[in-house]
Amino acid sequence: MKFSPHEMPTCRLLFFHALFPALLTSSSAQEKKADSSRITLDRIFQDNEFSARRASLSWQENGPGYTKREERGIVRYVPGKKKGKLLVPIGDLIPKGQTEPLSVEGLTWSDDKSLLLIYTSSKRVWRTNIRGDYWILDRGAGVLRQLGGDGPPSTMSFAQISPDNRHVAFVRNGNIFVENLHDQSVRAITEKKTEFIINGTFDWVYEEELRLRNGFRWSPDGKSIAYWQLDAEGVREFTMIDNVSGLYPRLQTFAYPKTGQRNSAARIGVVSIETGKTRWLKIPGDPREHYLARMDWVKNDSNRVIFQQLNRLQNTNQVMLGDAKSGEAETIFTETDEAWVDVDNELFWIENGKRFTWMSERDGWRHIYLASPAEGDPVQVTKGEFDVIQLLKVDHRRRLFYFSASPENPAERYLYRVKFDGSGLQRVTPESRTRGTHAYSFSGDARFAVWTASNFDTPPVSTLIRLPDHKPIRVLEENEKLNETLSQLDRPKSEFFYIDIGGGTKLHARCLKPPGFDPEKSYPLLLYVYGEPAGQTVRDSWGGSTQMWHWMLAQRGVVQMTIDNRGTSGPRGRDFRKQVYRKIGTLGPEDQAKALRALLKERPYLDKKRVGIWGWSGGGSSSLHAIFKYPRLYQAAISIAAVPNQRYYDTIYQERYMGLPDDNVEGYRDGSAIHFADQLEGDLLIIHGTADDNCHYATFEKLIDELIRHNKQFSMMAYPNRAHGI
Repeated sequence: MKFSPHEMPTCRLLFFHALFPALLTSSSAQEKKADSSRITLDRIFQDNEFSARRASLSWQENGPGYTKREERGIVRYVPGKKKGKLLVPIGDLIPKGQTEPLSVEGLTWSDDKSLLLIYTSSKRVWRTNIRGDYWILDRGAGVLRQLGGDGPPSTMSFAQISPDNRHVAFVRNGNIFVENLHDQSVRAITEKKTEFIINGTFDWVYEEELRLRNGFRWSPDGKSIAYWQLDAEGVREFTMIDNVSGLYPRLQTFAYPKTGQRNSAARIGVVSIETGKTRWLKIPGDPREHYLARMDWVKNDSNRVIFQQLNRLQNTNQVMLGDAKSGEAETIFTETDEAWVDVDNELFWIENGKRFTWMSERDGWRHIYLASPAEGDPVQVTKGEFDVIQLLKVDHRRRLFYFSASPENPAERYLYRVKFDGSGLQRVTPESRTRGTHAYSFSGDARFAVWTASNFDTPPVSTLIRLPDHKPIRVLEENEKLNETLSQLDRPKSEFFYIDIGGGTKLHARCLKPPGFDPEKSYPLLLYVYGEPAGQTVRDSWGGSTQMWHWMLAQRGVVQMTIDNRGTSGPRGRDFRKQVYRKIGTLGPEDQAKALRALLKERPYLDKKRVGIWGWSGGGSSSLHAIFKYPRLYQAAISIAAVPNQRYYDTIYQERYMGLPDDNVEGYRDGSAIHFADQLEGDLLIIHGTADDNCHYATFEKLIDELIRHNKQFSMMAYPNRAHGI
């Protein structure tokens, strides 16, 4: 259940005006005028007047350089130097017999930069474009040719050049293929014995909830490939109906394991490029009752694979080594948690493969640790009562880790660094920039970075900087046009604050007040909610079109707030995030209701008879809980792409936070809003896409049926053949 940044604001606005009809009259008259101080839907979504530009550089994997695509071709630049080096003339990107260069969507260089892999003609699979065509350019010979043999167009995924430059491997139709770059022969090196077998990529739930797509890894010597194989036999299937694309309905069916149901079996094999034979790792346990959440080769070691085995409850993660020749597997160390273990570790190898980084909350805060394939338990590097939000980069030469953190304010993000031995902890983002979100994209050697700074009131500014002193080199993007547009607006005022809900708990919140705010007046309140572990809404960063929609409502006299309840993902320590275990759909709405009561008591300008709430995905579910369970607090709700019944969501996400349904019957019931539909009293608008592969339209229909059964009045909008983001 992922937080979606996409929106469908027109329906939200019309519904909100239905709740507060006085606003409709006043705003409609204003919008007819060409008033640069007023925000309108057309200005936000049709004219894109408030779209922020963000600068990025295509850093090369090693060294300080980055590449740019220009009219003359692909050019390499080094920060601080004006002239670039032409690596690929534009003529080299024109296929034989054609007059136009390839429409490049992605580039991958071989280690020695002699080969360039080009991705083009991509097609969308669920939420990302992972199928397309690949071309290879031999820079020395000046030869450009298409890969994939005589296979159908736009069917190749995840193509990778072997470390020895002899082959390219790719996935097509659930099998891994290798193409010999010398004789251009193409052959499958895996086998699909049944239609349920998936080699080198993943089923829906692995992709969505473990964020896995590319399912194979070249060995460092280029002689073998380690890969995942999934067997979906016996996994129940879900069918979506497309009623709009033809004379008769079209069906799309795919394996989708719902809570408590059978999962795909997963295993890891190592296949020899020469023989095509696979050695399967001897991984203990039922392959359908655990997840193989991460896998790669040990750095500079073509004999050992390192992988993570997560049990079904996801509270135990075994980090294991597999022998590529014998298949034997052993555990290096085990990560456990009474709630769940987060699986988001990208292993950064240091000291030429002797040690690797590990992220853990074992001391109550998320910190960097160092582990070794030979030495067991990880050793803690960062320490203190703060969370390392993300480990960003390793500077091997200076023996530094760069990471993001915000010890003082969970809404903000800053760059920090620490030495490999844990000494020298230091904030890198200048102290003069004391507020907001600071993001960094590093050069391959960590000598340079693109620094992008923004806050809730200020669009992003991107600057090329030098490290380790954070010295600016040049500004890449200032968003001058957007700032000029914003300067003409009648702008609302923002406020970040804490709400004491009792029991020693304070929740972080953000408030947006109308221009010309008068505390003696009475204002309607609109709350924006997510409320589940996958998201955080109280962020001091530029919020794009969602933010501008909220600003527009504030201009029309609405106070807008958002609150992060316990169980959301902010950097406030392990206990804050994991108190929600087995209580999704109960603890969050309770916290939100307590916070609302405190706000109505402390802020008399809020009209307790005009309170609305809206959210998407997990936020849609939270909105349903709010208006069903607390009808005296909320008068209106908009729920988009919700999961009204947790039993109908997937195994990995829901069981991670709720346990197995048979072991938490009461929790699943109380955490599913559909069971409280009979308590609806206020105005409810529910919205869903009929082709939502994530939070299914079927659950939307079940909610409709339940509301009808209880003779409840509500509004609804179905978007034909639209997915989770509508």
